[in-house]
Amino acid sequence: MDGQPTADVVDQVKDIPIYRTSVERGHFPILEKPEIADGFPDNWMTPRLAAALAAGEAEFVLSTGTNHARMQIIRPPYFLLNSYYKLWSEHPDISATWEAGCQRVSLTTVLATEHVARVNAKKRGGEPEAVPPLDDRRLDARTLYLNLRLDPALWERDDVVRMLAEIRTAQQAHPRGWYHLDCSGYHLAHLVQKARAWGLWEDFPQPASIIHAYEYTPLNVRRHLREHFTCPVVDLFGSTELGYLYYSDRHGHYRPYLDEMSVELVPVAPGSRIHSLIVSSVRNPYMPLIRYRSGDCARTLDGSPDPEKISRFCGREKELLATPHGPVAQADLDDRIADASPRVFLHQLHVTAGEAVLHHTTFDGEPLDPRACAVLERELRGLTGLRSRIEHREHIPVGKSGKYAWLVQDR
Repeated sequence: MDGQPTADVVDQVKDIPIYRTSVERGHFPILEKPEIADGFPDNWMTPRLAAALAAGEAEFVLSTGTNHARMQIIRPPYFLLNSYYKLWSEHPDISATWEAGCQRVSLTTVLATEHVARVNAKKRGGEPEAVPPLDDRRLDARTLYLNLRLDPALWERDDVVRMLAEIRTAQQAHPRGWYHLDCSGYHLAHLVQKARAWGLWEDFPQPASIIHAYEYTPLNVRRHLREHFTCPVVDLFGSTELGYLYYSDRHGHYRPYLDEMSVELVPVAPGSRIHSLIVSSVRNPYMPLIRYRSGDCARTLDGSPDPEKISRFCGREKELLATPHGPVAQADLDDRIADASPRVFLHQLHVTAGEAVLHHTTFDGEPLDPRACAVLERELRGLTGLRSRIEHREHIPVGKSGKYAWLVQDR
């Protein structure tokens, strides 16, 4: 399948300047991010879009830019939130918590919290406070953002006490004591660790459902969350510009959620079983993306380019590590770490011309035993083709985006 759009999709995009040449030629090439930015927004402007912008039915926003350059896009207000709510309301494992009217508390990057505070301040015609109070961190009647610090590893006891109290407020608002916890898996794991360390675990209200949706969640972090929470824990995969495309069930198996979308898989290199996601979507009527390279990578159950068989989203294409055996993705390293020891929490691979050094923290703060280190060093050599070392760290700093980089290269 060449991924070319159907006639009805072509009809929807034929007046958009960026696609005119493709319509004339009868062939749509893969759309790269720089092409979207080149000449923006004129390359997207139509009378319909201009009218929508004037009426407030469309708005300019920036993608998160956590793993690539930030990209300006145009979309309906609350496009991503509505995509989230729709999927939550239809998810077979957790739709009951949507129908029950649960409050949603979101524990993710401080940048997300600051965005909500700015939106609310703009509505009031003012500037956001340096430390936004609870009411300024409400995205809508249903969603509250918790995090006020860049690095969750540096949360202090007062931060944890405050966040647990705000979670309890959301829980107590529901007649059955239910709430929905939306998170970065890393952030929630940090909160679990700190609540346990400071004797606050009994004060942690148990959620009725959990979604982690903001970045790749390592296998050990997923396992850690499932050990501490009895409710369904599911993963969503999507992006600012596309909305959500896939969801996992509570057992970790992915299902497509391609409303007004289609997906192609293209090997990232000849012979590789790592595939790049090429997405065609008219879900956003003001900026439909046709054969758009999202920058994400996936593996399938049988190595084939069948998007129905995706078994794993394995990181970003720009963060692939080139090795003598072909490209290596974030998930490839993660698999080997999870097999070697469930105690590894955070990890970051530092690669120079002749050496790969794996920095890692552990859930209990103690170094790995020699046997686990030996296993990891052997796996790392096989994966990278480089001399390898394992180094325990007490702290791996988060990036300025509020997310963790798995790979640091100096080659």
